[in-house]
Amino acid sequence: MVSGKTSKTTRKSRPTVVVQKSTPWGLIAAVVVVALFAGVVFGYAFLRNQENQQQADAMAPFTPTAEKQDPSTQIPGVQVQPYEGGLHVDRATHVAYTHAPPMGGAHDYSWATCTGVVYPVAIRSENAVHSLEHGSVWIAYNPDQVTGDALETLRSKVQGQPYMLMSPFPGLDQPISLQSWGHQLKLADANDPRIDQFITALRLNQYQYPEPGASCNEIGPQEGGFQQDNPPPFEPAPAPGAPGAYPETAGQPTPDGMAPGGAAPATGS
Repeated sequence: MVSGKTSKTTRKSRPTVVVQKSTPWGLIAAVVVVALFAGVVFGYAFLRNQENQQQADAMAPFTPTAEKQDPSTQIPGVQVQPYEGGLHVDRATHVAYTHAPPMGGAHDYSWATCTGVVYPVAIRSENAVHSLEHGSVWIAYNPDQVTGDALETLRSKVQGQPYMLMSPFPGLDQPISLQSWGHQLKLADANDPRIDQFITALRLNQYQYPEPGASCNEIGPQEGGFQQDNPPPFEPAPAPGAPGAYPETAGQPTPDGMAPGGAAPATGS
């Protein structure tokens, strides 16, 4: 017969079984991934904010103010020439511009759509000049010299941007030329920082163009109007004094959208 003492001893001698909990490696890995992702996101946002602030600081000297109404004069190479606004001509008239591309003077009573449009073909200068009168910046380029990455760089500065337009300009004497009303800058490199400086200084600079508040939207397909998808074709400017050439500074100002001589407007304005 087994005594109670023996049974108790036997029970005490049995090995103790320890149950170990498994490590939740999946959960740990998920937490680590989320933390790393959050770090990347916040790090990227921080760097972007830093970059944006640096860009803003770099452009600050070229931002127009009441005290500094034409900061483009600080940009090397910018040409400045005053022009009277409102000198309108009809579609059949060719203006003898003194600059190529032109940067002011008499122009068509219909403006070229300038809502960040990148035109694939050269457009009529008389329409583009009217866009400048409304406060836009026109980037023209020589299609034989600007292609590939350079063209894409310029496109990125224009596409979808209000009061901007871009088009090829056959025979341009430099690869790139920027125009605003009464201002021009010619350069060779699409990555030249002066491009952004020019745009900052002159796009919608209320002190430098005749018609603050004027529209850049497409006029419409009415007779005589400018159609964005079917623009009037480019023609080289005639030489001053050539038969049929209209002087750049000739004529009397007429209301925007009104043909010379007081004819009814061909399009809305």
